[in-house]
Amino acid sequence: MAEYKFDAKNKKLGRLASDIALVLQGKKSPRYAPNLEGSDTVVVENVKDLVFTGDKLEGKKYYRHTGYMGHLKSATLKERFVKSPEKVLRHAVERMLPKNFLQAKRIKRLIIK
Repeated sequence: MAEYKFDAKNKKLGRLASDIALVLQGKKSPRYAPNLEGSDTVVVENVKDLVFTGDKLEGKKYYRHTGYMGHLKSATLKERFVKSPEKVLRHAVERMLPKNFLQAKRIKRLIIK
């Protein structure tokens, strides 16, 4: 059971998220098995200092639906990052993990400071 620490200062969101997803799956451990949750935890610091390339801040959109007809809500990456940088990173990591019953258990081992 190891604890990995990542400093997000001047790191790109996708590169950092993919590194974190590998650790949470347990692929950095010699005891890796795809059907096991893994035991390594990840601590990320300085999330507010992430770097975005290109026009992602204005061009990338996040969509959600309220459940009512015609109620599709959208927000840009800039709007969501200003409101909560931790949620942007958590969302990116969650989407990079395999979509199975272990995803919720793995994402709980991500600590963002």
